[in-house]
Amino acid sequence: MSLLKVRQRLSGQVKRPGTMVHTLSEAFPETVTDAAALGFVLTRLPRTTAPILWVQDRLSRKETGRPYLVGIGMNRPIIMVDLSNATDVLWAMEDGLRCRALGAVIGEIWGAPSSLNFTATKRLALRSEAANVPCWLIRRAASPDLSAARERWRVASLPAAPHPHDAQAPGLPRWSLELFRSRRSKTGQWMATHDQATDRLDLTPSVRDRALEPHDGTAGERATG
Repeated sequence: MSLLKVRQRLSGQVKRPGTMVHTLSEAFPETVTDAAALGFVLTRLPRTTAPILWVQDRLSRKETGRPYLVGIGMNRPIIMVDLSNATDVLWAMEDGLRCRALGAVIGEIWGAPSSLNFTATKRLALRSEAANVPCWLIRRAASPDLSAARERWRVASLPAAPHPHDAQAPGLPRWSLELFRSRRSKTGQWMATHDQATDRLDLTPSVRDRALEPHDGTAGERATG
């Protein structure tokens, strides 16, 4: 389905502007096949039923596969777009951000192609803010070069929290998060625990003294999308 047809189908759905202006953010997985970044991005999206435009380039699709949409467990449409290169992904994302009926735009780009430069990210940020639609770039096998993204995160999987009823079973999933650049929040490092039953992401600040580290995944701070 073309993006033009998607926009035509959604043209009757207009979101009311909220108090928070959404913008462009980036997530850098610690390893290229780590799915933690995808999980983190999904927890940061607004809780609406509006559809998500999800765009992948060829290398992202080849090396990590398509998202397992059934496993995501989200009660909202996801429009998957498979493209060959970063230039097409950026164009599709920017074009998608013209549609205010979308709940979010997610793009996966492998490496550091020349087309993904400061100008391209600036255009995405401005489009995202104009439409008030959150936009995320998932950057695998990439270094955090110059970018106009308003927030930039490093994300890695951690061992699951202990199961409350079975010591041999995994508990809630946990991630290591580092917000290393932000224009509107304080940077820092956290351990995040996601409770799928409540769709809650709890953040606990990372500390150097391991004797003080929490080991039970207890709630720290609720993340807001």
